[in-house]
Amino acid sequence: MRKVLCVEPVIFIYIFAFSLTSPLVQQFIYRRLWEQEYNSSFVSDSNVSHCEQNKSSPAYIKQKEVQEKASVFNMQLDLTGAVPSLIVAFVIVANGDRRGHKRSLVLPSMGALITGISLTTISYFSLSLSVLFAVAFVTGLFGSIATFLGGGFAFIADVCHDEKQKTTRIAVVDLIFGVVSGLAGLSSGYFLRGIGFTWTFMTASLLHVINIIYITFFLEDTVGVSEFQHEAPDSCKELLRETFSGVYMLFKTAPYKKRILIIVLLFAFMTYMFTMLGGSSLFTLYELDEPLCWNEVYIGYGAAAFTSVSLTSFLGVYLFSKCLKDIYIVFIGIFSYIGGMIMAAFAKTTLLMFLVRVPSLFCFMPIPVLRSMLSKVVLTGEQGAVFACIACLEVVTGTISISVFNILYATTVAWFSGFSFLLSAGICLIPLSVLCWLLCTSWNGEDLALLVPEEVSSIESADS
Repeated sequence: MRKVLCVEPVIFIYIFAFSLTSPLVQQFIYRRLWEQEYNSSFVSDSNVSHCEQNKSSPAYIKQKEVQEKASVFNMQLDLTGAVPSLIVAFVIVANGDRRGHKRSLVLPSMGALITGISLTTISYFSLSLSVLFAVAFVTGLFGSIATFLGGGFAFIADVCHDEKQKTTRIAVVDLIFGVVSGLAGLSSGYFLRGIGFTWTFMTASLLHVINIIYITFFLEDTVGVSEFQHEAPDSCKELLRETFSGVYMLFKTAPYKKRILIIVLLFAFMTYMFTMLGGSSLFTLYELDEPLCWNEVYIGYGAAAFTSVSLTSFLGVYLFSKCLKDIYIVFIGIFSYIGGMIMAAFAKTTLLMFLVRVPSLFCFMPIPVLRSMLSKVVLTGEQGAVFACIACLEVVTGTISISVFNILYATTVAWFSGFSFLLSAGICLIPLSVLCWLLCTSWNGEDLALLVPEEVSSIESADS
């Protein structure tokens, strides 16, 4: 059977299933906690969710308590799966340079399948929410979305030999991520209303089964089987040594300027991911609360609105890259995100909440551009190491940011629910300051970014 090197369908299916499930899990937890608090079924009509807006009512106080409990529960759930997924992401993606990147794709897909089946069971049999913690830990052992995306980006970096093609394909993956997330978010409300939680979770599980079959039987790996067998380590100790040595050598053997450049770019990537993931993770809870009081369909519309943001961000990367340096594209994206978060903090009507996406049109641009910048300044054999660093940073940053912002939201929701969005916008000053320093010192990465691997290698040899 002839295999292909097209990884985009794998990413499409995984992201759709993941994005279909994620908002529903938050709503599932919210509704179950609501039922426990009120000792009655959750009510949702065609316009708004069951939402009390009279601040003097006892029901309003209980509603805020449910918001706080849901926020803390989501934070605890994320922390439970973060530690094992961090280890898996680092080991699997870093070893991809020598053993191929299919493992980075198939293991998280298997973990997502376990999650889907478990959610189906919990929903169907009305099991305790505490079971979700065991599911999160077991799923973390198979990796996470960071492992999956780390392997996907490293796969693309391996098969792309032209630097402009690499930037475009990485941007395409982020476009797929945004568009598919929006479509899945839009669909999730109708899925929930039409077939309920149980069958929606089952649908996502079937999508992961299709993905596993495609990866296993139709996707060709970037490293041949014979090469893999030839380089297979003799023991687990040897495997760990090879894993950490690849990342260690990435920084040890690089010239000083390149090493500092990689560290600064990773820091900028991490801080921007921190603020973006933390701020955007609160949208569902924010929209469920008063005065918006959105139901599942409106929440789906809100998630789908990010489809336009992904499209405009991709077009921005494609067009701006023709006339601007990468670092200026990152600046535009960060300022776009700041504008959207400030507007979200004061959005008290449905129209304004949808219009939040207007100033955020380019907010996704920094992510693919920073990935591309990091990929350009390392050698071909170092792609797995650098994307392993990125994957680990995504896990750590995502977990910490979601935990911090959920705790912050639980603390401030009673007096100003938009405070977390303002803080998210303020934290963006950190990556902006770091990149400004990089620009002012002329270490913007463009010199190294335009070099082919052979030239970078010769520079390293000369410096050493």
